[in-house]
Amino acid sequence: MGKGTLLELVSRLSGKVIISSDITDADISNSDVEPLVARIVERYQGTSNRVLDRKALQDVLAGMAERKEPVQIEVIRSADFKPAAKDIEPEFKARDVRIERTSSNVSDFVDYFQDRFSRVKEIIRSYGNGFGGILGSIESAKQYMSGRDIAVVGMIYDKVVTAKGNVMITLEDETGTVKILFMKPNRKLRDEQNELFDSASKLVKDDVIAVKGKTWNSFIIANRMLWPDVPVHQLNRSEEDVGIVLLSDVHVGHKLFMEKSFAKFLEWINGSVDYRKDLAAKIKYLVVAGDLVDGIGIYPEQDKELMIDDIYKQYSVFFDFMESVPDYIETFIIPGNHDAVQRAEPQPQIGNGFLKDFKRENVHMMTNPCYLNLHGVKILAYHGTSLDSVIRGIPGCSYSSPTDAMREILKRRHLSPIYGGNIVVPSKNDALVINEVPDILHMGHIHKNGYDGYHGTLLINSGTWQARTGYQIKQGHVPSPGLLPVYEANSGRINVMDFNELQ
Repeated sequence: MGKGTLLELVSRLSGKVIISSDITDADISNSDVEPLVARIVERYQGTSNRVLDRKALQDVLAGMAERKEPVQIEVIRSADFKPAAKDIEPEFKARDVRIERTSSNVSDFVDYFQDRFSRVKEIIRSYGNGFGGILGSIESAKQYMSGRDIAVVGMIYDKVVTAKGNVMITLEDETGTVKILFMKPNRKLRDEQNELFDSASKLVKDDVIAVKGKTWNSFIIANRMLWPDVPVHQLNRSEEDVGIVLLSDVHVGHKLFMEKSFAKFLEWINGSVDYRKDLAAKIKYLVVAGDLVDGIGIYPEQDKELMIDDIYKQYSVFFDFMESVPDYIETFIIPGNHDAVQRAEPQPQIGNGFLKDFKRENVHMMTNPCYLNLHGVKILAYHGTSLDSVIRGIPGCSYSSPTDAMREILKRRHLSPIYGGNIVVPSKNDALVINEVPDILHMGHIHKNGYDGYHGTLLINSGTWQARTGYQIKQGHVPSPGLLPVYEANSGRINVMDFNELQ
């Protein structure tokens, strides 16, 4: 992280804090700008005096030098808080995905892709009648004469855009390969043909799709395409009026971890914050989608950005926070790419060695991903590391709108659709295939809060509890920390609590 300049500090604090003229570049020449901005904003939050003079700056810098770990804020439970959720019996089923050990040799990769292909192909075949044709093998399709209608299903081996702007893919199955052409639309084409080309433009290697079209020499000219997708369905709701909290990316241990905002959230679910107590009283479940801590050695020079440089201490602080979660709230925790488990997905549960003396019957350590059924609401929880490759690889996706990328993942029925963009275990059974249609797909990772619906599934990205980092500034990525999605399982309402304003 680079050192700050006075001009940068003025720019970053514009509209929030006024910088006094007695401060010079020399006063902040040895300071990292990100944590400095965060601590200045924190100092002046909720005050009428917004002028930072030299003495106040020195106080902030001195406080940063002294702080070696987040301040543990005692959460006091309100004596007059009578949560309705406490009297409701928990009704949940939690299923880990299968974690397999492999040697990562060639046969393991062959098994992995064969299992992925066969499982997604069966999903597509279940829609076969609606596609309007029998899905034959590629080798048999190549035997037909030109002009014959044919439908095939396969995995994309290659994709190119021709000189005329058409999309050409090479589709393969167990029997062979065939080239399929998606014609560039023109004004005379119908809307559905424009939609077909738009879908083809979003295809990436390893996608499994079905294509219908006419044979022409050694090609198939596509006129329809079918994703594995999720069918349109009715979102399940609970009979009981219970709330589900969805959060992720806490990043305990980083200098920019917003411990005061996170502690305020814990105070809120304990009824100690005079805001939406009606909603706090409904909370029965809490799902944490990874990156509990910032970790150690995750990226170059990370040590310069850490407040706690001991991984065990990071987890100790996180689970100290979890001690404040009421015991009637069933909590499910999965790891992320910053956590102390294998990087390759699927990831196993966070090990007992990091929990130390923390042991609560209402806290359940799960795999990443995992499937949950909470009072009849089906939730697929996945940290979301593959969102990076999806956003880079699929047109129309961006970090500013996480649900667009999540929608593309659901369409492909695979949590990490672009092989190589995210490290996965080449196992005989691909645990990242979405074999159950969820009511809620919950992800994190990209630190951007957002929610949307797709075919009856609710897409929720829960954001973060870490302020904007220097890397995010360089990338132009604006996170949304301190925003907490709370889902009311009976009414289907989503509430987004802003703990930045409840300091």
